[in-house]
Amino acid sequence: MANVVVVFHSGYGHTQRMAQAVAEGAGAALIAIDADGNLPQGAWEQLAQADAIVFGAPTYMGGPSWQFKKFADASSKPWFAQAWRDKMFAGFTNSASMDGDKSSTLAYFFTLAMQHGGVWVGNGMLPSNAKAAQRNDINYLGTFSGAVSQSPGDASVQEMLPGDLETGRQFGRRLSEAADRWRR
Repeated sequence: MANVVVVFHSGYGHTQRMAQAVAEGAGAALIAIDADGNLPQGAWEQLAQADAIVFGAPTYMGGPSWQFKKFADASSKPWFAQAWRDKMFAGFTNSASMDGDKSSTLAYFFTLAMQHGGVWVGNGMLPSNAKAAQRNDINYLGTFSGAVSQSPGDASVQEMLPGDLETGRQFGRRLSEAADRWRR
């Protein structure tokens, strides 16, 4: 089984809950970036040993949180050594708005993965875009390049929609399966 690691920052807990759903689907380990943008002890080694790395951050002002960007800048050390070359990568994000420019955050993750010489995995899901679609359906927000979720600004973590979380789980499962195939 592929060694998948989800590295994420969460400002209010919604992105953490999505990270947990992705990790559940992938059988992945979680690495939380703290409020100061730092990783816990041993996390860089964990990332070095991973077959696949999933990036996660909330979308704030059209991009990932500054804490995630601090981690991304610090990843220049493995970049210089090409330590993450040929790993699989994927990403997810959450914001309060239905769109909220989440695609900009996913594009940031994609660019970071490509700079590391990685291979990107999208979600592989059709969108729920028929007239009968409901907000709680899987991939209702209709992304392809990663998983996204939406949490109203006044919604608690417990109020996240099961459809968004299931989208995260299925996304994680897809990444894990792709990483298993890639390793052969």
